[in-house]
Amino acid sequence: MRELGRRSEAADHPFKGRLALPRTVATTLVPDVAHAPLALIDKVGRREEVVAACPAAVGLGIHVGMAVTHARALVSDLDVRPAEPAADAALLDRLALLAVRRWSPIAAVSPNDGLLLDLAGCDHLHGGEERFCRRLLALCRRAGFTGRVAVADTPGAAHALARYGRADLIRVEAGDTAAAIAPLPVAALRLPPSPLEAARKFGFERIADLLPVARGPLARRLGLAAIKRLDQALGAVAEPITPRDDPEVPMAERRLLEPIGTAEAIEQVMADLLGDLAEVLQRRGLGARSLRLVGLRVDGGEQVVAIGTSRPTREISHLLRLMKLRIERIDPGMGLEQFRLIAPHTEPLDAVDLGAVLAGDTLVRDPARLVDVVAGRIGARSVYRNAPVDSHVPERAVTRSDPVMVPGTWPDWQRPIRLFARPEPLSRVIALLPDQPPRRFEWRGRTHAIVAGDGPERIHGEWWRRDAEVWAVRDYYRVEDEHGGRYWVFRRGDAVEETTGDLSWWIHGVFA
Repeated sequence: MRELGRRSEAADHPFKGRLALPRTVATTLVPDVAHAPLALIDKVGRREEVVAACPAAVGLGIHVGMAVTHARALVSDLDVRPAEPAADAALLDRLALLAVRRWSPIAAVSPNDGLLLDLAGCDHLHGGEERFCRRLLALCRRAGFTGRVAVADTPGAAHALARYGRADLIRVEAGDTAAAIAPLPVAALRLPPSPLEAARKFGFERIADLLPVARGPLARRLGLAAIKRLDQALGAVAEPITPRDDPEVPMAERRLLEPIGTAEAIEQVMADLLGDLAEVLQRRGLGARSLRLVGLRVDGGEQVVAIGTSRPTREISHLLRLMKLRIERIDPGMGLEQFRLIAPHTEPLDAVDLGAVLAGDTLVRDPARLVDVVAGRIGARSVYRNAPVDSHVPERAVTRSDPVMVPGTWPDWQRPIRLFARPEPLSRVIALLPDQPPRRFEWRGRTHAIVAGDGPERIHGEWWRRDAEVWAVRDYYRVEDEHGGRYWVFRRGDAVEETTGDLSWWIHGVFA
């Protein structure tokens, strides 16, 4: 009778009374249900329909697509307000811009009031995928939104799980996309009304019903649009995300009259884009630390290459030389018709002081250009400089730093030319305890007879790191064998207290 808009029974209205809370539960944890049920309406075709409803209104039978007159007759005190699609779109656009600046450089507004984020390569910056999703849900709650988050291999699968999944947070392991979306209804594939009506006609209720059917008969029944959406959700067809552009990020764009595919043409476009971007950077007083070139192919695919510099620069010739090293990684396919050059990481760049050059003084060459070229060929992580660290433990006293930065002052301790990443054990060691260097030891299957030695140099453990290093002691010796080899060995323990070490011998480096 409620569905027909009439009430024949005498029942208390659920929104007129107050909930009785247990004494041990805080009232702030219970949502305020004293307000009337809310529904948003908009004109669809020639009539006004409900386009959104709060949970309280849904509980009373209000649903999306219901006529406004029917909804008002069903719930007499329904709070009806006009929808504002433009304001909703503006809010989603601001959220996408926030995502680009804080979470991922590839974020965009998805259909049906949502956001799409590409977490590839940046999830570790937020503590992993699951932790990032929980923080995202907490942000939505603080902002007054009800959020649902899904992480999957493809945008289509993530879209389907976020809207039709059973939990607010769903994370699908890599390779399990088909099994995750199989129980979902066919409507989760973002199909238009015509394929959905055909699916109901042929008895396809879930995505699992579509998977075993051959593509040919399925396309005749549901259409090519349904096949494309299914393949996009499974990852068989690429579905690139067009990111939301940040107006504060320097960018240059070129649209070509005809598609190109040769290396010479791509190089020319790179030079033109770098010239445009250099003007933008110069006006803002910035220098680029990283550049990302995005090429849009005729078939809709994207080709993305990136470079990085060790110091901010806007010199076109140097940046073009680095970009040319990436041309071989671009697959033009049937041709590239649009290019976009973005500088996601920039730093202030002032004018260069040329007083020393004009005066005839010798100018010290900056190794930054050489570092950029070498890093572009063998990888940025393969080029580094060793820098000292304030630690007495040898394996912790050195770290990798920026190759163009001047390292700090090295200590005066005598250390071997080659220091092992991990000490290696010695066997059959003969030594006079407690302070004499070893007279003989075996290392890597070879016996070494020691003719000279110096030490010990005692190094204590760093007690603030862990309990095992509170009483730990190492006694280091510089020894030379009968063949002239000089080694850096140590004994664990001071040979007096058992808690300082087990008296085992190790080799930590080679002097020559």
